[in-house]
Amino acid sequence: MWYRFLPICLLFAIAFPIEVGAQEGDPAAGATVFKKCGICHVAETDQNKVGPSLNGLFGRTAGTHPNFAYSQAMQDVGKAGLVWNETSLRDYLHDPKAKVKGTKMAFVGLKDDTDITNLIAYLKQYSK
Repeated sequence: MWYRFLPICLLFAIAFPIEVGAQEGDPAAGATVFKKCGICHVAETDQNKVGPSLNGLFGRTAGTHPNFAYSQAMQDVGKAGLVWNETSLRDYLHDPKAKVKGTKMAFVGLKDDTDITNLIAYLKQYSK
């Protein structure tokens, strides 16, 4: 008897698919979150501030942006193979000092996953 509902279930599955995988995020909301980061970082240009430029961050090996004096810890994780992508950046943004022990970044991290998702969406705009 349950099989009579199968066509209806299939119709709903096709009409209303559930997104699986990475969240997209809202770049505009991410711009608001970035104001916390903008004290030390810039995303729109390649110029370093107190922290390195985040322009072109995705796909970059950690600790390699030119003309920035990274901590030895950040250089070491880069040499060990840390490349910035959604997963590695999400982990770092959540708890920078846990992801890279010895980082110079003073920021304690973002605790709200939605803020992190939106910030990643914002930064992706500058990594194309």
